[in-house]
Amino acid sequence: MSNDKLTHFNEQGRAHMVDVTDKTETKRIAVVRSQIQMQPETLKRIKEGSMEKGDVLAVAQIAGIMAAKKTSDIIPMCHPIPLTGIDITFEFVSDEILSFEVTVKTTGVTGVEMEALTAAQTVGLTIYDMCKAIDKGMILGPTYLARKQGGKSGDYHRQNP
Repeated sequence: MSNDKLTHFNEQGRAHMVDVTDKTETKRIAVVRSQIQMQPETLKRIKEGSMEKGDVLAVAQIAGIMAAKKTSDIIPMCHPIPLTGIDITFEFVSDEILSFEVTVKTTGVTGVEMEALTAAQTVGLTIYDMCKAIDKGMILGPTYLARKQGGKSGDYHRQNP
């Protein structure tokens, strides 16, 4: 764990939005991974596109993209960031596990980790919402930052997911 001080508190210990006025713009990338575990029949229906509410993965993908763009509206200390790219991919890992990866990019003065994390959680929540009528026991997670690039703190690559 780093010994750096927390940046979202002022000298009085009160929350504040970090001042990024004088920071240099750099290319920023964040990659977040997550998964959702469900009954095999539920995952089979997602694969086949036979869920009553529609194409689960298409809706989850759009929801994730929308969430990344709205992160600063729901996380109080996040800066509004002009995102330059958002990609969400899915992988059927087993007959019970669907994994997904969110990549968010920008060129700016602050990172996009929160946007990628928010998108990934929203993807999982959307899948849950669309499938809960037939499978209330789904398990979402773990969700984690797999990689980040750019910024003062440099690059980060998670070693063990």
